Amino acid sequence: MFENLTDRLSKTLKTVTGQAKLTEDNIKGTLREVRMALLEADVALPVVKEFINNVKERAVGTEVSKSLSPGQVFVKIVQQELEKVMGEANEALNLAAQPPAVVMMAGLQGAGKTTSVAKLSRFLREREKKKVLVVSADVYRPAAIKQLETLAAEVEVDFFPSSADQKPVDIVNAAINHARVKHFDVLIVDTAGRLHVDTDMMDEIKNLHAAVKPVETLFVVDAMTGQDAANTAKAFNDVLPLTGVVLTKTDGDARGGAALSVRHITGKPIKFLGVGEKVDALEPFHPDRVASRILGMGDVLSLIEEVEQKVDKKKAEKLAKKVQKGKGFDLEDFRDQLQQMNNMGGMSSLMDKLPGMGQMGQMMQGANMAGAEKSFGQMEAIINSMTPHERKRPDVISGSRKKRIAAGSGTQIQDINRLLKQHKQMAKMMKKFSSKAGMAKMMRGMKGMMPGGGGMGGGMGGPGGFPRM
Repeated sequence: MFENLTDRLSKTLKTVTGQAKLTEDNIKGTLREVRMALLEADVALPVVKEFINNVKERAVGTEVSKSLSPGQVFVKIVQQELEKVMGEANEALNLAAQPPAVVMMAGLQGAGKTTSVAKLSRFLREREKKKVLVVSADVYRPAAIKQLETLAAEVEVDFFPSSADQKPVDIVNAAINHARVKHFDVLIVDTAGRLHVDTDMMDEIKNLHAAVKPVETLFVVDAMTGQDAANTAKAFNDVLPLTGVVLTKTDGDARGGAALSVRHITGKPIKFLGVGEKVDALEPFHPDRVASRILGMGDVLSLIEEVEQKVDKKKAEKLAKKVQKGKGFDLEDFRDQLQQMNNMGGMSSLMDKLPGMGQMGQMMQGANMAGAEKSFGQMEAIINSMTPHERKRPDVISGSRKKRIAAGSGTQIQDINRLLKQHKQMAKMMKKFSSKAGMAKMMRGMKGMMPGGGGMGGGMGGPGGFPRM
């Protein structure tokens, strides 16, 4: 998300960072480029106009003229105005209600409502420690009811059964009563997809909302529809009192126009981003972190949170102790590291969040990045084709064994050789950093990567001092 915008803005803002003084004349060209970048990202025109005016007003005022580094202050102003457009701070769900707190999901067909219900219920169960019940009031698509039942089992939350011959209001009222009796904290209601121009369907959801009085009414919308996402959300908000927006499919949106338009046009905050197809691919929306990402400054806080949640701590600690005792780093350990990387969204997701890696991420986009991701899958397939003994003792892998492994993994012998070479290099690095001196040296290097030398925080280093992958 935002790849195109990040690329354009990074190049544009470089021209002003070295300016000793900013005037209306020497920022005119930069602002024109910023305006074009935002319009190309499919940001709504009223949002672009207000954004440019605010930046211009602040940039040629006393705020910049008194600074020792006006160019840097200009970039800071752009960042702050981006945050303001998107809402300035994360707005969490307001679940302060007599249990069960009812959360209703609304949106167009195909926007990803049912999947978002599952993702949100998993998020609330794991991160907020809530007891969650889900129910489908989509009586027009029996398959949607079955889909939610399957997803509920996958994310380990309770499912309240419903059928196509029931009325949506009756389904939800029965679910509320069940949730009350069984002491559920939250009830999430999946509703039928509808168009805002369909009067009957809009009346139905309006009546449903009035009957169940949810504490949160979230509009689920596809980020890839750009500024249309914001316009559709506004149309729904005119009928339903929305409390927030869930922006889905952001991993497939290189422009980011929806994220930058929704708050301004609807007045409603984006509360969550859907960042992939997996049931754990849901992130709280932090405008400050997203603004930092747009300007190529990374998002270390989100990366640390991701590491804390998705890295298997027991495996990491076990590997750290093993390396420190000099027992080596075998191919099973290597496979575990590849899987950890995959759990965190792969190379592209990590690069997106690391400071200063925006441009490198751009260079690796497309075929190169796709090739890197494919290579990880291939490496895992090769290791899976080995015997346990071969994984533990890579030195025993002879020519005949390589032929067998290549045939079993659908690869070539040179792919096996490449993997063994990469493993050997990584094993050397692990050995190097297993000593206290090595760990200290590595941590100093990592600190140097951070803005202001602040380091990555405790979440980034493995328990043994080497970086978790």
